[in-house]
Amino acid sequence: MSTRVILDGMRIPPRITKIGAAGALASALLIGGTAVAATPAVATTHVATAHVRTVHANDVGSVCYSQLPSQAHDTLSLIDQGGPFPYPGKDGSVFTNTEGVLPAQSASDYYHEYTVITPGAPTRGARRIVTGEQPQEDYYTADHYKTFNLVDRSC
Repeated sequence: MSTRVILDGMRIPPRITKIGAAGALASALLIGGTAVAATPAVATTHVATAHVRTVHANDVGSVCYSQLPSQAHDTLSLIDQGGPFPYPGKDGSVFTNTEGVLPAQSASDYYHEYTVITPGAPTRGARRIVTGEQPQEDYYTADHYKTFNLVDRSC
């Protein structure tokens, strides 16, 4: 069972400072290349064809903490502290994973999103940290949820 903190109506997933063996295993399992599955060949009177699709849940890469922009470091620190966040009502809100890029979870409120400030941007910009419920399960996206990288805090 996971413990959650409620802060100004936002549900904040639990955070810890050290990743355990289970977290390391989960991180290793989330890092991988693109998985491709082929549908059966469809025979026609002319040629047989195969359709190939990308399985998004395995598109999650990895990024070293040291390679993130400084604003992402600021956001991760705020998450660890429980705020305050620059966009109340937006930061800490449930991320529904509609795009299906992150691993599927049974709980609809498993992921939460936080803004990574983009200097000079007139809006929130495209950069986010999305957290899961597991310790140090932090994903960075610089392109508004098209791609995600699991943050590796050991490098």
